[in-house]
Amino acid sequence: MEERMFKVYASGDEKIQLKVIPGHFATPQSHISHYLEMTTMKTRCAEASRIAKYLSTKYETSTPVDSIICLDGLEVVGAFLAEELAKAGVLSMNAHKTIYIVTPEFNGNGQLMFRDNIQHMVRNRNVVILMGSITTGETLRKCMESILYYGGTIQGVSAIFSAVNKVAGLDINAVFYKKDVPNYQTHKASECPMCKTGQKLDAIVNGYGYSKL
Repeated sequence: MEERMFKVYASGDEKIQLKVIPGHFATPQSHISHYLEMTTMKTRCAEASRIAKYLSTKYETSTPVDSIICLDGLEVVGAFLAEELAKAGVLSMNAHKTIYIVTPEFNGNGQLMFRDNIQHMVRNRNVVILMGSITTGETLRKCMESILYYGGTIQGVSAIFSAVNKVAGLDINAVFYKKDVPNYQTHKASECPMCKTGQKLDAIVNGYGYSKL
């Protein structure tokens, strides 16, 4: 697949590069026409810092943030985002006057949960959700439901890539959108045109990477 890879560049910062592989891929919720390779974005400090700085500009100092909920292995980006928000004067309302970086778990039913020892980082907190890729918004909805269940207040949603502009009435603050990836498509598995034409799946993908078939 790697030989088909190309790059797209973030508007306003060409040093942020998203690697894109066209093909036929299955996510837990849908089939997609492009795999977005984000490994170095998540793990290299320089790239993670640039992404955090890019995303932080969407939050005004009047928006309080106590916790950043990180999905898809984005804890490094989340830590840099907390730092950028603090620099910009975004206030945390908790007693420690600092921003928590929190990772939820998925239980056996696919629901997001927070263990007892970290629930206080969500309950009565102002929360920003940070994700790698949003395709249909289903995982994001589950995350939002979980945060509300545990008593958090959702102040924003940020992502490296989003195929949708809004989920549950909230605007998605992303570095890249569907329009930035030429011919990007997402379909329900039962309605996938690539399946109907007999195009084989290249890989199964999720927020952590891909497994070739």
